[in-house]
Amino acid sequence: MSVDREAELVDIEYELTLLSRYHALAQRAELHLDRSAYLLLGRLELQHPMSLKELSCAFSLDISTINRQIGALRRQGLVERVEDPDGGLARKVRPTAQGLSKLHADREHSTAGVEKVLREWRPEQRQALGDLLRQFNRSVENLEGRDWPRPDQV
Repeated sequence: MSVDREAELVDIEYELTLLSRYHALAQRAELHLDRSAYLLLGRLELQHPMSLKELSCAFSLDISTINRQIGALRRQGLVERVEDPDGGLARKVRPTAQGLSKLHADREHSTAGVEKVLREWRPEQRQALGDLLRQFNRSVENLEGRDWPRPDQV
């Protein structure tokens, strides 16, 4: 690997670290859901219902971690357990109306924050950023061997 390429990769890694920091900070103020709840409900919104095992595989987390997180969401009334619509034995989880309402409110808040940051950007710059982020995320998904559903695919 050339020195220039290494410097480029170091720069990208640093900027991704800052991006995740800024995103985490933005997620804390005025939101209804913590990060794990937001991610779980977002996945269940696009692909539901799902079993705990399916969620465990999707998130690359131990099933006990998923069970604990889903338990917390159930106690808050944000998800509910349902019979497998395909007739399987495992019960599945789907978001409740309240869960989706909180997810949508938090997404709107987060989107408004992104809009504020990108207000001065030209439309083609915003499009380019979205395209590059999508390409980056799909490359990660390809390496992991797991696709993540996107709203335009369901």
